[in-house]
Amino acid sequence: MSDFGLIGMASILIAGLTIAIGSVGPALGQGRALAQALQAIAQQPDEANTITRTLFVGLAMVESTAIYCFVISLILIFANPFWTAVQSAS
Repeated sequence: MSDFGLIGMASILIAGLTIAIGSVGPALGQGRALAQALQAIAQQPDEANTITRTLFVGLAMVESTAIYCFVISLILIFANPFWTAVQSAS
């Protein structure tokens, strides 16, 4: 197998693993945060606006981890820096 094929295969495999592992954690975190927010709203309905606002800010922070993993996988697939290194070495 050529160097280009090996790098392409490794890049696609690592990109898939990045998305798979990088999306499980934020999904579990978002589910837990939503469950806790619903429980807090059920216990204190007067503070629903404050809890909801804080929940949305927290969900945005948790979701940023999944977005970073998505960006890294796109870089590995479409703008792989290793391909230029192999090209210059050949």
